[in-house]
Amino acid sequence: MQNFGLVYYPNNIEEKIDFTVIREELLRRCASALGRERVEAMQMETDYETVNRLLLLSDQMLHVQSDPMLTFPRGDIHDIREAIARIRIEGLFLDEAELDALRHSLRYAAELEAFFAGLDSAKYALLKGLAGERMSGLGEIVRSIDRILDRYGRLADNASPELNRIRREMLNLQGSVGRTLASILRQAKADGFVEADAAPTIREGRLVIPVSPGFKRKIGGIVHDESATGKTVYIEPQQVVDANNHIRELEGAERRERIRILTEVTNGLRPNTPQILASQDLLGEVDFLNAKASLAQALHAIRPELLNAPLIDWSEARHPVLWMHYTPQGKTVVPLSIRLEADKYHVLVISGPNAGGKSVCLKTVALLQYMLQCGLLVPVAEQSRAGLFDRLMIDIGDEQSIQDELSTYSSHLRNMKAFLRQADARTLILIDEMGTGTEPLIGGALAEAILRDLVNRNVFGIITTHYTNLKHFAEQTEGVINGAMLYDRGAMRPLFQLSIGQAGSSFAIEIARQTGLDESVIAYATDLVGEEHIDYDRQLQDIARDKRYWERKRQQVRQREKELEAKIAEYEERLANAKREKQQILEEARQEAAELLQESNATIERTIREIKEAKAEKTKTKEARAQVEAMKEKVGAPKRLKDFKDLKVLKNTLPAAPSTTVSIVRQRTLSFNRTLDLRGMRVDEATEALIAYMDDAQMVGAGEVTILHGTGTGALKQLTRDYLNNLNRQRRKRGLVALEFGDGDVNHGGAGLTIVKL
Repeated sequence: MQNFGLVYYPNNIEEKIDFTVIREELLRRCASALGRERVEAMQMETDYETVNRLLLLSDQMLHVQSDPMLTFPRGDIHDIREAIARIRIEGLFLDEAELDALRHSLRYAAELEAFFAGLDSAKYALLKGLAGERMSGLGEIVRSIDRILDRYGRLADNASPELNRIRREMLNLQGSVGRTLASILRQAKADGFVEADAAPTIREGRLVIPVSPGFKRKIGGIVHDESATGKTVYIEPQQVVDANNHIRELEGAERRERIRILTEVTNGLRPNTPQILASQDLLGEVDFLNAKASLAQALHAIRPELLNAPLIDWSEARHPVLWMHYTPQGKTVVPLSIRLEADKYHVLVISGPNAGGKSVCLKTVALLQYMLQCGLLVPVAEQSRAGLFDRLMIDIGDEQSIQDELSTYSSHLRNMKAFLRQADARTLILIDEMGTGTEPLIGGALAEAILRDLVNRNVFGIITTHYTNLKHFAEQTEGVINGAMLYDRGAMRPLFQLSIGQAGSSFAIEIARQTGLDESVIAYATDLVGEEHIDYDRQLQDIARDKRYWERKRQQVRQREKELEAKIAEYEERLANAKREKQQILEEARQEAAELLQESNATIERTIREIKEAKAEKTKTKEARAQVEAMKEKVGAPKRLKDFKDLKVLKNTLPAAPSTTVSIVRQRTLSFNRTLDLRGMRVDEATEALIAYMDDAQMVGAGEVTILHGTGTGALKQLTRDYLNNLNRQRRKRGLVALEFGDGDVNHGGAGLTIVKL
């Protein structure tokens, strides 16, 4: 596969690295075919500007979704592109369902544009750029659709005067036919010609009554159908034939008027086809971004710093599929930290025991790099950095092919051949168990030769191996470094942690001993290998053990340093707060003292004046001195800052002002449902529900409502009619117009519901 210079290898790389699971997760999180198409078309990109823009869009959408101060608009997304393409031909029109879908889509697109236009330019520049002038004039389309469709997407009676006339005439005729049929049916029941529970029904678009075959001549009319068993025939009584014929004529007239109205509206919106398609593009993009943000939230994914160069510098990277699988089970996914740079080491050789996590490391790197270059946020720590590669080539898993007569080793060699042909400095190569599948000595030698060639090409790569010669090669070669999957030798279990800098042991002897293999067999195998190899493996184990020990010590020191820094910051903040509080108290005390001094001076001056005016009268003199003494006490005891704070606290505890009547009416209007379902309620429950509902209906000004009571025993219907009759009596007494009510359309519930026009 190739795209703008990008090379994948092999062709089924997405399956190999589990990207198919990520794609399925995104498809599941999309709300429309418009978004799912973008998920299907998503591919790995190599251009820096393209990848950076995709990542920024994903990151900005994630922050919008997470911002508690923002309410992202939610709406219906419909794929109407096929319908819009069809009406490019003059004379064709959109039907009611298509117009309703268009209306909802355009409304949502307008809401999105308004939302994006109001975003902070500094934080959400790219999202804000999704809004523009490309969809101008679509508001008029919505209004033109609103004029002909009701809220349920049906052609409204008032879509045109002619349609209104036709439907009224049809309704009157249907009511007349219904009453006539009801009268005929009552008489037929009384005469025993029909069953007691028989009711009018529709056959071939005409109202008929079911009659036993033996009595069909008792009721004059046209036989339209009979039941499958032949025990019932459906007769249209002669008395309603003419009326039914007229109804059929009106139905034809209604169809013609419907087509005329829909054609007229379609003609009006046809010039705006480009803008309509632009709105579809916006909806698809938003659906796709929502899916990416939703997945990022689930994975705790972020946008790492992106560089326009080959680079892997990931901290605490987690395999997304393992994360989604294990986290709900309460299990932990051990994170991976890895760094490959062109000017340091760009090839990592990982060794360690089987089932220790080597293959998971490879797949984690491959999957995260693939996701990143598809514009998806990745589960890594904040300080992580990432680069771009033009080629991603992997040799993971068993590629044995019976059809091509290839062995496992042959398939590996075929992959190596492809790598050597195409790999360069902007290539990332991932090889699992390099060199295995053949005689170890030759396999190891070939693996080292291939690895040497790839290193000389400055490729970026991660390989896993058990071969000692590859571990030595990594130690001795510039640009290559060893890595080890850690193993707890005491507990004899893998830790699934990658440690970079030293080779890892396969722990073959220890694992063999743990499985219970005979010591004599183990000793013989040790002699065959030689003490030198055993000592090297043991040294690797000791190095890994010591490294884990000092790593734990370093982490403990870091933790203590963090705790100490936190304590220092806490005490510094408390000290700063104390200084500010002290300064504030002194300032308020000075201000209070100044006010008291001013007041005391005024008191003294007034006292002196009073003494002079009283000419040293004894009683007046005592009163004046008492005032001075009181002022001295007041000046000597200034209030503390706490008194003022207490006043503020008391003020903040006062209850908020209630909601207004207008807001209550507005809220009820928004939440009002034009259908009340009484079915299944007891009479007392239904009575309370009906009273409350009709009060709300009149308060919000609902034009027409539906009471759904069913047929059943008839008790709920009788309750409804009695209440409405009583309500009309009260309205007449107050000089108000009576409510109109009656059965629903025979084709839509009939006697099982009551339509009320307020």
